[in-house]
Amino acid sequence: MKNFVKLFVLLCLLPTCMFSQVNNFKFEKTTSFFPEEKKINQEAVEWGYLIVPENWDKPEGKTIKIAVAVLKKESKNSNSNPVVYISGGPGAGGIEEIWGWLKHSLRKNSDIVLLDVRGTGFSFPRLCPDLGKKFLEILSKNQNSTEDEREKAIAAIACKQDLINRNIDINAYTSKSISKDLDALKKVLKYSKWNVYSVSYGTYTAQVYANDFPQDIKTLILDSSISDISQYYNHNTSNYMNSLKKVFEACENDLVCNKQYPNLENVYYSTIEKLDKNPITVTVDKKIIPSGKFTYNVEDFKIAIQQSLYNEKLIEVLPLLITEFNKGNESTLSSLVVAFSSALGLDYGVYYSVSCNEAIPNNSILEFDKDGLAFNKLKGGLSFYKSDFSVCNEWNFGVDQSSKVIYDLSRLSTLTAPVLVFSGAFDPITPPSNGKATMRKFKNGFLVNALVSGHAPSFSKIGAKIVDEFINNPDQNPNVKEFQSNTKVHFVTDVKINGGVSKFANSLNEFNLLFFAPFFIALIIFLISIFNFCYGLIRNRKDTTQNKFMKSLILITSLLGLFSIVGFILAISSTAQDNFYILAFGVSNKFDYLFIIQWIFIVFIIISIFYFVLKIKSISNRSVIATILFSLLLIGVYFQYWGFLF
Repeated sequence: MKNFVKLFVLLCLLPTCMFSQVNNFKFEKTTSFFPEEKKINQEAVEWGYLIVPENWDKPEGKTIKIAVAVLKKESKNSNSNPVVYISGGPGAGGIEEIWGWLKHSLRKNSDIVLLDVRGTGFSFPRLCPDLGKKFLEILSKNQNSTEDEREKAIAAIACKQDLINRNIDINAYTSKSISKDLDALKKVLKYSKWNVYSVSYGTYTAQVYANDFPQDIKTLILDSSISDISQYYNHNTSNYMNSLKKVFEACENDLVCNKQYPNLENVYYSTIEKLDKNPITVTVDKKIIPSGKFTYNVEDFKIAIQQSLYNEKLIEVLPLLITEFNKGNESTLSSLVVAFSSALGLDYGVYYSVSCNEAIPNNSILEFDKDGLAFNKLKGGLSFYKSDFSVCNEWNFGVDQSSKVIYDLSRLSTLTAPVLVFSGAFDPITPPSNGKATMRKFKNGFLVNALVSGHAPSFSKIGAKIVDEFINNPDQNPNVKEFQSNTKVHFVTDVKINGGVSKFANSLNEFNLLFFAPFFIALIIFLISIFNFCYGLIRNRKDTTQNKFMKSLILITSLLGLFSIVGFILAISSTAQDNFYILAFGVSNKFDYLFIIQWIFIVFIIISIFYFVLKIKSISNRSVIATILFSLLLIGVYFQYWGFLF
C-alpha cells in the first residue's frame, strides 16, 4: 500500500516537473529587426526572441533574449527541412547576414533559421558591441605591439567590469550554453530535427552541439572547421605563412602576375622592413576614427594581408595590395581602413567570454611565440592574435586555470547524421589540415577541398550549390567537380590606380540625397544647356560670334562632363562585376581614357570661365551663362572632393 501511495504521488508530481522544464524557455514573436528595409519585409520571415535562462544550471534564475529570424521556405511541400545557421567569431551574430540568405537556393525547400547567439546582434543583453571601435583606435596609433596589447587589455577589462556591473554572468556565454539554446530553439519552433550549418568558430560550437544533442541533427555542415581547440592559436603564424607562401608560388607560376609583380615574396618582406622604420599615416573619415588619422605599422600590414587571405576575391588582389603597401600609396591605404573597421565588428564581450573560457586556456603563449620565431623575417607572430593571451590573462584573473574547460566530443564518432566538411586551400586561420582532421572524427563524413578559396568556401556560388545538393540529398556524395576543376587563381594585374574611385564608389553605395542634391541640380542645369544650346546653334544662325563661341564652349564642356560621369559609373559597375575589391585601388586599365577626358573637362571649364570674363560685355544672357558655368565648376569640385584629380 505504501508503495502504491509513493507511486501515486510521483505520478502527480511528474506533470509539474514537466511543466517546469517546458517553461525554462519560450518563444516570443516580435516585429521585424529591419523596419526600414522594404525588401526584407516583403519576404516571409518570422521574427522573435528565444527566452532562456542566462545560466542553464540555474533554470529559475535571470533570463536572456536570443534574437531569431526564420526565413520560410518558398515551396508548398509540408516538409520544412529546416537549416539553422551558426556564425563564427566568436561574437558574430547571424541575423545581420540575412541579405545573403534571402535568395539562397536552400530557401526553395528549407526554412532558414538565423539567430544572434547569446550576447550578440539583436539579442539582449548585448556584450560590449562598441569595443571593436576602441580596438580600431588603438590599431590606428603609431606604437609598438606591446603597447597595442596593453591598451587592448585595458579596454577589454573595462568591458568586463561593465558586464559585471550590469549583473551579467560572463561565464554563461560559452559554446556549451549556445548548444543548449539551439536545442531549446529547435523545440519551440517544433522541428523534430534540422540541418546544422556552421562556419569558422561556429563549427566548434556546432561540434559541441552535435555531441551533446545528436538527436537534433539531420545533417551537419562544418565550413572552415576547428578540428582541435587546443591548437587553434598555437600554429597561428605558420598557418598564415603557409597560406601566404601559396600566393607567392601561384603568382610566380603565373606569367602575367609574375611579370607585373616580380619577386612578390621579397617585396612582402621589404615592405615589413620599410614599415618597421617608417610607418605610413593616412587620412580617414572621422566617423570611422575620431582622430581622422590611421598609422600603418608592421603589425597592421601583416594582419591586413592575413585577413585578405580569407576571401577568394581578395586573394586575387593580394599581389596588388602588397605592392601598394610597398609603394606607400596613401590614397589606396586610406580606403582599406574601412575594411579594418568591418573586421572588428564583433561583439567582443562574447568573443572574450568564449575565447578566454574554452580556447586560450587550452593553448600556450610559449607555443605561439615559438611558432612565430620560425619565420625570422616576419618579425614575430601576429600581434592581433597574440594580444588575446594578454587580454585573457586579465579577463580570467582569479579563475582557477588548473581546471581548463575541455568539452567532451567523444560522441561525435557515433553520430549517424551525414557530415559535410569544407576546407579552403588558402585559409590562413583554419587550414586544409583542419578539414581532414575534422572529417576523420565522423563515420559518415565527406570533405570538400576548395583549391583556390580562403575562409568559408561554402559561401561561394559553387559552394552554395554543393550545400544545396547535400541538404536535399544527404545520403549521396555531392558533386564537387566544379571546385576540383577550379585550380587557378585569377590574379588582378591590369589596374589603373586612383584613390578617387573608392571614394566615388562609396558615395554611390551609401547614397546621401543631401550630399548629392547640388550635384544633381548642376547636372540637370548642364543637361538642359546641352539641348538648349544645340537647338540654338542650329536654329539661330544670326547670333553673334562671341555668343556662338561661348555656347560652343559650354556645349563641349557639358558633353565632356556628362561623358565622364556616366563613364565612371559604368566603369565602377563593370569593375565591381569582375572583382569588387579592385575598387579600393582604382578601375580596370581599359577605362584609363576616362581620366584623360576628365582632365580635358577641367581644362575646358577653365577656358570657358576665362572667355566669359574676357567677353562678358558682348555676351547675351550673362546670368544664365554664369549659372551654367557655376554648375560645371561645381561638378569639377565634386571630382576633386572624390580625389579623381589630385
